[in-house]
Amino acid sequence: MNRKVVLVMYQYSVVVKGFEKKLKEMQLEVEVVLAEEEDRFMHLSSWAGLFVFYLPGDLLDDEKKKDQLVKMLGITQSRNAQAIIVGEAKYHADLIRELPVVDVCDWFERPVDMTKFANSVEKALKDYENRLIRKKILIVDDDPSYAAMVREWIKDSYQVGIVSNGMQAITYLIEKPVDLILLDYEMPVVDGPQVLEMLRQEPATQDIPVIFLTGNGKKEAVARVMALRPAGYLLKSTTRTDLLNFLKEKLN
Repeated sequence: MNRKVVLVMYQYSVVVKGFEKKLKEMQLEVEVVLAEEEDRFMHLSSWAGLFVFYLPGDLLDDEKKKDQLVKMLGITQSRNAQAIIVGEAKYHADLIRELPVVDVCDWFERPVDMTKFANSVEKALKDYENRLIRKKILIVDDDPSYAAMVREWIKDSYQVGIVSNGMQAITYLIEKPVDLILLDYEMPVVDGPQVLEMLRQEPATQDIPVIFLTGNGKKEAVARVMALRPAGYLLKSTTRTDLLNFLKEKLN
């Protein structure tokens, strides 16, 4: 099992030192990195199976720090690594609204129960190992709540990535190929059909099966979707069981 953890901080402190000590007591290989050390973070991104982010109290007031977090979480996600976030309870909900990717990470409020934290670390590392042998699915949807729900439904069976628009999907897929894409049909700016067209123009992505996600089940709407010749479509009202059965059929 990969026992390597990167502890990401914005400023070194006694509390950060305590997390580092706890991780080493668990017989893990630990590297501590400042969020601003982009080159070092990139080097470590392919080394570790888990990243622990210790967030500062002023994160929501600092655009640079927010941008750093978004970029780092995107990189860990593209590498299929796990992420745990430690932050203040008072800004958790606001942070999710501004940075939807936070909603798919384990979150610990300060002060942290170290026993629960240790259990979460062990589970995350085990999940990382399991994810390496699972097929990969990318969800492209501008609705963070729906995307997070679908990820929660299928994460025990597949490696799952989430992006919120077409350009992010292209960037993600250049670095990390997947076995199937769940693509929202209706998105602002660049909609699902336009994203599908872009994917088909790229040699690296043109053969990836694309399943459209749509909230409109009327016959005319479904006909418009299928006219684009995707690998299939799913109504957003589809149940968890039906979704898993559908994906199993498509990927086996």
